[in-house]
Amino acid sequence: MAYIEQHHPEVEILRLSKNSGYSQGYNEALQLVKADYYILLNSDIEVTENWTQPILEMLDSDPSVVAAQPKILSWHQKSYFEYAGAGGGYIDSLGYPFCRGRLFNTLEEDKGQYNGTQQIFWATGACLFIRADTFHELGGFDPDFFAHMEEIDLCWRINGAGYKIMYNGNSTVYHVGGGTLHKSNPHKTYLNFRNGLALVYKNYNTRELWLKFPIRIALDIVAAMKFMLFDTVADGMAVLKAHWHFWIEWKVNYKKRRNTQKQKRYFHLSTIYKGSVVFQYFIKGVRSFSALKFKP
Repeated sequence: MAYIEQHHPEVEILRLSKNSGYSQGYNEALQLVKADYYILLNSDIEVTENWTQPILEMLDSDPSVVAAQPKILSWHQKSYFEYAGAGGGYIDSLGYPFCRGRLFNTLEEDKGQYNGTQQIFWATGACLFIRADTFHELGGFDPDFFAHMEEIDLCWRINGAGYKIMYNGNSTVYHVGGGTLHKSNPHKTYLNFRNGLALVYKNYNTRELWLKFPIRIALDIVAAMKFMLFDTVADGMAVLKAHWHFWIEWKVNYKKRRNTQKQKRYFHLSTIYKGSVVFQYFIKGVRSFSALKFKP
């Protein structure tokens, strides 16, 4: 902060009174920013020359597009995609997120296979372009998420409102990843599993909730057992803690679900993979987006 103040006095710095996390921190800060578009950029992103131009031109030319992301490559291995966003995000039939260029922990090499533009289900919060009026119209990020998956939740609501989210591979940035909370930290596991439950609970319609939510719970328990047997007990306990806290806050989540379902008007079904990414990856050994044979 001192460096910015000293070397870039033209930059306006917004100071918040406390650390409310990624979600609420952005909600509070963006109330103070007057602009047509917001660009939410993580501190561990390295940008490239003219990286904003292709996406701003896309937003200017198509009012139905309200959010977008560039190509996200790894700062550590710049010829490979990065975990957080890669070539644009989707979800499967059980609400598990995945990306072009990344299935779970398997990252693809960038060979130009995801150049150009493509409609997606969710855009990464690591580098998110979004129309300001849409962000506020839909209530911004869910503050209770604190961090992780808050952008997927917002994008789910954007889809439900009938708007488009796009990927633009003509713009590229590099992401360090894990700069704030490393993937080895059990708290990251806790946030991912707790927020994953809240994500699908809020956004599933009633039929999907009854059919699919029990399956999600069962798969989470399997994941907890796998962590304890083959990885770390701390991660397994983090999954169980995530479930415990989700059910403690059930009334809060139920109110959010009711509000979300009332606002939902439309859905881009083409951006949802009708199969199970978990099954394809862990049972069938599928390791690339193209091998899913999913054509959104």
